[in-house]
Amino acid sequence: MASAPSLDEQDYVRGGATQTAVKILVVGHFAVGKTTLIGSISEIEPLSTEETMTQAAESVDDLKGVQGKTTTTVAMDFGRLTISDRVVLYLFGTPGQQRFVQMWEDMARGALGALVLVDPERLADSFPVIDLIEQYGLDYAIAVNHFDGAPLRDERALREALDLLDDTPVVTCDARDEKSSAAALTTLVRYLLDRTR
Repeated sequence: MASAPSLDEQDYVRGGATQTAVKILVVGHFAVGKTTLIGSISEIEPLSTEETMTQAAESVDDLKGVQGKTTTTVAMDFGRLTISDRVVLYLFGTPGQQRFVQMWEDMARGALGALVLVDPERLADSFPVIDLIEQYGLDYAIAVNHFDGAPLRDERALREALDLLDDTPVVTCDARDEKSSAAALTTLVRYLLDRTR
């Protein structure tokens, strides 16, 4: 059996600058906008494992506040974003339902950090997500996905409700908007860089 071809240094070079691949998780509870955020910002056609929700899923997944939801992620989402000549983000979106939590451990391996999407109308759903990210030892930023018609929340009240450390970044974003999603990821990357200095 032939061995796989080896990759040399040139395979990781674009425009003469060596690139660093950075694995970032995009996490959050069910129906918070993870697939939407990755789709809005990925420079490649994102891999999405969205499937139509069945009646069986409706009895398991809490659709309160998201009654119009017809699809759900059943494995993961994947996208890529080049943020400089030297840094490329590989975005891995996790499914939000509790039954998929075992996948998170594998996805967390090798990740530098996580962007935690939060719905301010369903903050309690974010507690298990934040607990898992902290259990895996990942640094993270909170991105409050601002849904149409929802009132803006006070950052201090959000921090207190989510029991965040003082230095944990909190930003408001619209996961449908490329610039807004990019700003949320930029906040996370800056935070991660500060943590490694």
